[in-house]
Amino acid sequence: MPSDHSVDVSLHRGGREVLSATRRVMLLSIAASLITMALKFAAYFVTGSVGLLSDAAESLVNLATALLAYGAVAISDRPPDEEHTYGHDKVQYFSSGAEGTLILVAAGTIIYAAVQRLLSPEPLERLGLGAGIALAASGVNLAVAQVMLRVAKKHDSIAVEADAHHLMTDVWTSVGVVVGVGLVGLTGWLWLDPLIAIAVALNIVWMGVGLIRRSVQGLMDYALPAEEVAEIQQAIADVAGPDTPYHGLRSRKAGARRFIDFHLLLPGKTTVQEAHDLAEEIDRRIEERLSNTYVTIHIEPREDEASWDGHRVGGISGPE
Repeated sequence: MPSDHSVDVSLHRGGREVLSATRRVMLLSIAASLITMALKFAAYFVTGSVGLLSDAAESLVNLATALLAYGAVAISDRPPDEEHTYGHDKVQYFSSGAEGTLILVAAGTIIYAAVQRLLSPEPLERLGLGAGIALAASGVNLAVAQVMLRVAKKHDSIAVEADAHHLMTDVWTSVGVVVGVGLVGLTGWLWLDPLIAIAVALNIVWMGVGLIRRSVQGLMDYALPAEEVAEIQQAIADVAGPDTPYHGLRSRKAGARRFIDFHLLLPGKTTVQEAHDLAEEIDRRIEERLSNTYVTIHIEPREDEASWDGHRVGGISGPE
C-alpha cells in the first residue's frame, strides 16, 4: 500500500493450494494414529509388556497431536482479517509447542509405569505375536511419515513436519521396544522390559524438548536463515544492480509464510512507475528463490539525507 513517500509491494502465490494439501496429509496422519494405537494396545494386552505399553502410550499422544496439528492447519488456512492482518499462520507454532508438552506428559507416565514394573516384575506372554503386531503398526507409521515429510518439505509446514518427525521417532521407538522384548524372551531377564520403557521415555523427552524449542523460536520472530537472507540480497543485486544501496533488511517467518521488508534507495528523479516496476521485479525474483513470501519495499531518494537512516531502522544494509 503506497504512503506519501514509499512504494510497498506484497505478493503471495499458491497459498490456498498449500494449505489444502497439508490438511489432507494431516487427515492421513489421524487415520494412521487410530490404526497404530489399536494395534499397539493389542500388542500390550497380548504380552503384558510395559515396554509395549510405553509404545502404545506414545501412539495415544500421536493421535492427540495429529488432531492438534490438523486444527492448527485449518486455522492457518483462514485469510487475513482486521484483527489478524498478517494471517493466522503462527497458530502452527502453538500446535507444535502443545505437541511437545503432551509428549513430555506421556514420557512421565511411561517412566512411572516402568519404575513400578521394575520394582515388581511380572512374566510376559506370547512375545512373538505381540512383537509382530507392534512391527505392523510401525510399518503403517513409517509409510505415513515419509509421505508427510515430503509434503512438509514441499509446502514448508512446521505443523506437518513436527507430526512427521514424531511418527518417525515412534517407528524407531517401536523397533527398539520389539528388539528389547525379544531379548527378554531369549534371556528371561524381566527387568530388561521396564528399562527399555525408560529408555523410550527419555528419547521421547528429547523429542518433546526439541519441538517446544522450535515453537519458541517461531513465536519470537527469528530472522530467516543466513542462506535465505543471502538469496534475498542476491535477488536485490540482480535487479537493482550491485551498487544500489539499501538498508533495514528484516525478515521473519510465520508458519509457511516469509515476511521481508527493506528500504531501497533510488535516484530522486526515478518516477513512481519506474520504482514500482523495479520493486515488482525484485519481489518476483525473491519469490522465485523463496516460496510463500510477502515483500514490502520502501523506496527512498538517495539525495535526501533523511533517507540514510539504516542505523535507526536496524536490519541488514547493502552497498552504500
